This record gives sequence, structure tokens and C-alpha cells, in this order.
Amino acid sequence: MNENLLILMAFLPFLGALTPGLAIRAGRNVCTGFALAPTLVALAALAVMVPVVWQGGVIEARLDWLPALGLSLGLRLDALSMMFAGMILGMGVIVTIYARHYLSGEDPMGRFYTFLLLFQGAMLGIVLSANLLVMVIFWEITSLASFLLIGFWSHLKEARQGARMALAVTGLGGLALAAGVLVLGQIAGSLDLAVVLEKGDEIRAHALYLPALLLILLGAFTKSAQFPFHFWLPHAMAAPTPVSTYLHSATMVKAGVFLLARLWPVLAGTDAWFAIVATTGLVTMLVGAAIALFKDDLKALLAYSTVSHLGFLTLLLGIGTRAAAIVAVLHVLTHLTFKATLFMVAGIVDHSTGTRDIRRLGGLAGLMPITATIATVAGLSMAGIPPLNGYLTKEMMLEETTHALWLGSHWAMPAVATLAALFSVAYSLRFVGHVFFGAPRDSYPHEPHEAGPGLWGGPAILALACILLGLMPQLLAAPLVERVAAAVVGAPVGPLKLKLWHGVTPALLMSGVAVLGGIVALANYARVAAAWRRLLSIEAKAIFTALVACAGRISARISARLHDGSLSRYVAIFVTATVAVGAAAFLGAAHVPGTRPMLPVPLPIAVIWTISLICVGAIVLLHRERFIALILVAVVGLSVSVAFVYLSAPDLALTQVSVETVTTLLMLLALNFLPKQTPVESSAGRRLRDGIVAVAAGAAVGALSLIFMTRDFQSISAYHLANSKTGGGGTNVVNVILVDFRGFDTFGEIIVLGIAGLTIYALLMAMLDGRAGRRLRQWRPLERRSGDRHPMMMVVIARLMMPLSLMVGVFIFLRGHNQPGGGFIAGLIIAVAYLVQYMASGFQWTQARQRIEYHGLIGAGVFIAGLTGMAAWFFGRPFLTSAFGYVKPPLIEKFELASAMAFDLGVFLTVLGAVMLALYSLSTMARTAGETVNVEPMDVDPTQEPDEGEVA
Repeated sequence: MNENLLILMAFLPFLGALTPGLAIRAGRNVCTGFALAPTLVALAALAVMVPVVWQGGVIEARLDWLPALGLSLGLRLDALSMMFAGMILGMGVIVTIYARHYLSGEDPMGRFYTFLLLFQGAMLGIVLSANLLVMVIFWEITSLASFLLIGFWSHLKEARQGARMALAVTGLGGLALAAGVLVLGQIAGSLDLAVVLEKGDEIRAHALYLPALLLILLGAFTKSAQFPFHFWLPHAMAAPTPVSTYLHSATMVKAGVFLLARLWPVLAGTDAWFAIVATTGLVTMLVGAAIALFKDDLKALLAYSTVSHLGFLTLLLGIGTRAAAIVAVLHVLTHLTFKATLFMVAGIVDHSTGTRDIRRLGGLAGLMPITATIATVAGLSMAGIPPLNGYLTKEMMLEETTHALWLGSHWAMPAVATLAALFSVAYSLRFVGHVFFGAPRDSYPHEPHEAGPGLWGGPAILALACILLGLMPQLLAAPLVERVAAAVVGAPVGPLKLKLWHGVTPALLMSGVAVLGGIVALANYARVAAAWRRLLSIEAKAIFTALVACAGRISARISARLHDGSLSRYVAIFVTATVAVGAAAFLGAAHVPGTRPMLPVPLPIAVIWTISLICVGAIVLLHRERFIALILVAVVGLSVSVAFVYLSAPDLALTQVSVETVTTLLMLLALNFLPKQTPVESSAGRRLRDGIVAVAAGAAVGALSLIFMTRDFQSISAYHLANSKTGGGGTNVVNVILVDFRGFDTFGEIIVLGIAGLTIYALLMAMLDGRAGRRLRQWRPLERRSGDRHPMMMVVIARLMMPLSLMVGVFIFLRGHNQPGGGFIAGLIIAVAYLVQYMASGFQWTQARQRIEYHGLIGAGVFIAGLTGMAAWFFGRPFLTSAFGYVKPPLIEKFELASAMAFDLGVFLTVLGAVMLALYSLSTMARTAGETVNVEPMDVDPTQEPDEGEVA
């Protein structure tokens, strides 16, 4: 049951994202209800599973996805993921309600909630993933979803820029993380999280530990806005405040912290970990706090304070001790309570006054007393003032810095941490004092008024949590922190003692210095700000923009040189590179001669091979003569079909003959609109280059084929031969492979074939509506067309052959599971019959008798094939698993029925629809070009004599 609840909880947000866009038609409240429902149900499912995790258990659910690559869609709920999942879902409820009252009636609320639920599902995927590569996939989905949320107000230039910057930085970090995870999986021998967590000593001792560490840290640092990647987070503040609250205080930016905590047992404990992680966290903590103090926009101030506190968390995890990891876990909860509160307060102030500029605010406590009270509690908690929860974690953090040796000194890290805490006190008190206290302004952009409970209700709950966690940490926080910290460090951490007073300690003195220094700095804010402005200021956004522009210019130059529209150049580069890599691999190792002797070449095969070789050579020499080249290509194809017959592969021979017939007829129609000869476009030097490349590639393929054929190897064909009847219910191994063993491949192929037919139709129809269509309507062939384009004899023969051809096609279709045939061949045979009918009686006459649209055939074919595959799910079997059995109707001998027949029907319809849609497109071109069409089945009416000179 718990496994099913875990799966339900993980995928509910994705399913719920489908509803708000539709529910908005029923009103904003209904839309909000549909957005809340999946989050509340997922939260309830989590609550049911909490007792198991609370007792030290781990709930897992696993679905093998790509087992050959070690990739499984596994979910894992332990104490760490439980806490983060609770934060994601709990804040999801608060933010959803807050957004209902924050967004204006002009904002597309349905779209907003859809994006929000997509992001929520991706974050849950990160914290619940039991496979590291699956975690990376969800990691990148959060970047895409955050791009949509940050750029929600797409009419604002700042929103578009912030969204692009966030996507660029976090997306590139995600690619680095993917590489690091693959290296880590190579070291551990598995991508399964449980396996990786058990091999910490082996991983840390491995030669690839440092590359894996650097790549993984790059992913974590970019996501959690660590220096020097901190700049994207403040520019993401152009998003609506609910987005800033959810992404940039509670969830997304903590994904990097979660990753550090999740892999702490594997990566922590080395000098490299301490030097990189702790130093980065400490620098980020100081830089973010210093910049935050001098920001006048409320959300910008909170953004840089978030950067600072993320550095706070990174520093603690980087110190690498169990005690520091415990403090980090506690501060994750603490930071959530006060920072989410303050972001929502900033939104309330903006909503009520029309501005977030601190310089235009002040004295709001008397006008907005509820908001002021909430902001004061959260602001003092962020400053680390007792008895609030922020004080508890600040004291514990300062205590841990006194035990760390950094830059050869025991006081270097405490000194920097104290300075960062000083700035933190200053900007926190500035947020509260300069906005809510002091004399009211003479004028505000809007008349300030207290917000409704829909806006301040959520912040009030979180502010109350700041008070209760500070007053009763042992009762409310210690049990959870103890269990989560044990999951982080990979071992029990013992009973925790959380209290506000630890006596007179160095940490208390450092905290006192930070508080007094912060108050003094705020009291002299004007002079401190002036000194700050005189410092050399480096704008990270300008550097990022310059780097992006430079990369764009370099890419444009490379693209202009390589992607110049020359197909021959693309093919030459690709083939040359392939041959070079293959040659390097071949020559880089020793080889022994093959053990299998050459077989004698029978005379018929030698003749066929000689004819094919002559035709290929003639194609090279006569390829500019388009008609001759097409016929020679068809001869080569038919020669290959003869080789299939000789090698006892009748299915392949039938397919090859059918394909050659259909493609030759369609290409003949296409050649009707092209000159007889291909113009000379390549110089002699380029032709020489192409010849050398072609000969090298052909020789390489030939040599590779010879190497394989002269060596013993084990083929999978033995398995298919042995299991074709018992496993797939058919004796025609080729067809069983197509519809059963590799049915997923066939399903993908018919989708591609259908897309190709639809693409041909779309391109040609679009072309006929444009300049090319106007040119085509003015085009007239140079040669006089035959006056007997639909001769009577061909019409009569086509009439006689049509039902026979259809019967043969149906016969080939029905026998395909046990004899040569199948849906693909049957579709081509009937397509040939239709092609002959069109050629005999003309397009318009035949089209007038058509009853089914070719688009519909393609859609029906893909739908039937997909529906057949999904039917297996209802019986607990994998997608496209076939079933078969024997039936005995009355008066008829028993015969076999297989579900693969329905799948083969889908293949048949798709092939027929794609071929006929291509014919329809080419015929439409012919009519557009002015080709006359007949409405009778033949050009000559047998009852009347045509007038002299008449051309039908």
C-alpha cells in the first residue's frame, strides 16, 4: 500500500497540472480548488507514510525503465526526502491560496497554476528519486518549469531576461550534474541511490572522485545560487511574488542544498570537499549579505539575503562534521519559515502600496498592523534575535565555525561568519524598520490598506512557526531534525538537545558583536551606503550578458562556416569523421585473422552481383540524367530482392519489391516537375574530394562486413527462432519480431512514416499557396503530352486487377503471422493497386470515389497500434505484449487468433495512408500546374467519336 501511495504522491502534481487550464472557465475559485486538490491529496498520502519513516523505515517503489543502462524509475522516501516533500507540498498549499488573492483578474490564473504544479511535480521527483540519473531528469524539468514561472509576466522585459538567465545558468549546471552523476555511477558500478550511498569509502578513494565532485558541485552551486553563480537569483525576482516565495525561498534554490545533503555520506569528509564547499558557502554568505543591505527593492533585498542563507547552509554542509550537518538540517526549516513569510509580506506591501521601493515606504505599521506584526516577527527571526528560531540556528552555526581550521587559522572562518551575520542583522532590521516604522510618508503610489486574510493568512502561520520553534525547539524540532540528520550523515546522531541558552560561549559573543554591529550600521546607513557606492562595483549581469553575446558571436561564425546549407558538405564531414573514428579504433588494437572460411560464389549470384555493380557504376556516371538514374536505382533494388530470395528471406524480398515499385512510381510523378538533367554545381576538385570520401567509406563498410562474416559470433536469431511460436504465437519469425519481440521499434517506425506522409502533404500545400505555387501555375511542360494518357486497355486491365490485388493484399495480411506477409507488405501491395488505378483512370475520377481521408488512415493506424499495445497494461503485462490462442467456431476448423493482428492492422493502415497521401500531394501539384484531368474512366468515350484535334 505504501508503495502505491508513494507513486500516487509523486505523480499527482503532474496529473493535476492538466486541470487548472480547463477549470478556469468555471471561475477563479474553482480553478484554485482544482489546483489545491492534487497538492492536498499528495500531502495526505505523505502523512499516511510518515509513521513508517518516523520509525526509521524507508519506503521504496521501483519500475524498471531501461535495465540494460541501470536506469529505473525508482522512488525512495526516507527522513530527508520526507522533510523536503513536506516542505514542497505544504508551501504549495500556502502559495496556491496566496496566489489566488495576489494575481489580478487579467492574469491567466489557469496557466499559472499549471506551471506551478509542473514545477511542484519536478521538485518532488528530485527529492524522491531513487536513481541518480532520474533525479537529473527531474532536475532539468525544474529548470524548464521555473523558466515558465519566472517569465510568467512575459510582457515585462525584466521577466523575460530573468527567465532566460535562470534557465541558462541552472540548465548548464544541470548538464554538468548529469556528467558528474555518470562518473559517480561508473565509480560505484550503479546509478541506484541506495547502492551509491553504501560505497562512500570506495568513491572517495577513487581516482575519479575529484572530477565527479567538481561536476556535481557545479550543478548544486548553480541551482542554489552560490558565488559566482549567485547573480541569476535576484534577476528572477521579476516573477510574481508567489513564484518568488515558492521557488526562491522554499523549493528550487534548496535543490542544490538537498543534493549536497543527499550525497553527503558519499562525497563529504575530504580536504577537497571542505576546501571547495565550505569556502564557497562562506564567501556566498558574506557577499549575499553585504549586497542585500544596500538594495532598495524589497524583493531584491530578500533575494540577496536568500543567496546569503543558501551560503549559510552550504557552509555548514561543507564543514563536513555531523554537528554541522545537524545545524544545516535545522536551518533548512528555519529559513523556510521566515524567508517565505517575508517574501509574501513584500508582495502584500507591493499589492497595497503599489511599490516595493524602501525609499518610498515607511510608517506602515499604523496603516497595516497585521502585516507589520508578521513582518516584524519574521524579520527579527532572520536577524537572529532571541527567542525566535533564527537565533537558534545562527548561534549553532557560529559555534561550528569555531571548530573549523580555515586558511590555517581557527578564527578566520568565525570572523568572516560574524561579519556576514552583522550584515544579516542590518538588512533584516532595515526591512522591518524602514518599511513599517518611522513617520508615515506624505504620499504613497497607492493608499496603503491592510490586506485580506487570503494574503496574510499563510504568512501568519509561518510567523507563528518562527515563534513556536524558537520557544520550544526540543519539543517541535528536535525529533524531526534527529531523524533527518541521521539520513543525511548515514548513521544515528543520538538524542539532540536543542535550546536557546548555551551559556556564555564564543558563539554568544560573536552573535552579540553581529547584533550590535548591525544596529550601528543601520543607524549610520547613509554613510555606510555612500562608502559602499564608492567601492569598485562589478555588475554580474553585465558580465553574464557579455559572455552570452561573445558565445553567440563565436557560435554564429562557426555555424556560418559549417552550416552553410550545403548538404554535400554535411555528408562529407559526417562520413569522414565516421571513417576516421572507425579507423582509429581499428588500428588502435591488435587483430587476428578470421576463423570462418569463405563460401563459394554460385554463378547466379555472381551475375546478379555483377549487374548491381554495373548499375551502381552507371549511376555514378549518369546521375545527372534523372530518369535513367531512377531506373538504375530501381534495378539495384530489385537485384537486392533477388538476393533476399536466394537467402531464403521471402518477407524481405516481398517488402523490397513493393517498396521499389511504390517509390519508383512516386518518384516518376515527382520527376515530372524537374528538368531531365541535374545541373552541374560542383567543381572538379569537389567531385574528386567526394569520390575519395565515398571510396573510403565504401571500403570501410566492406572491410567491416568482411571482418564480421569471417568471425564466429553469437546471433540473437537463435532466440527468436526458438521462441517465435511459443512466445509470439507465429511461425513467421520475421513478422513475429516486427509485431512482438521488437513491436516498439515498429510502432516508432510507423509513427515516423505517418509523420513523413503528413509532412510531405503540409510542405506541398504550403508551397502551393506561396510564390512557388504561383510559378507552378504559370509553368507549362516543353513537351507535348500524350493525348491518350488513360488508354482503354489499361483501364480495363486495372478494373479486372483491382479486386484481385485487394484480395491478394488481404491474403498477405492474414497469413503474415505464420507465412511470408504481414501488414507492412499488404499495405504496400494495396497501395500499388491504388497507384495503378490512379494511373489508369486519372486522379480526379478515382478521387471522386474515395470514401476515407488518407489523414484518417494514418491516424487510425497509429491509434489502433498504440491501443493494442496499451491493452496489455490492463492484464498487468508490458506495453505491446501480445496474446494468442486458438478458437473453434461452428462448422469451421479451429484457427489461431493473435492480438498482434490488431497491431499489424495499424501498421497496414499507416503504410497505406502515408503512400496515398504522398500520391495525393503530387497529384495536387499536377493539377495546380494546369494538367488536364478527365472525369470519365478513360480518355476516349467508346460511344462517340472525338472531334478532330480534341485532346481529353
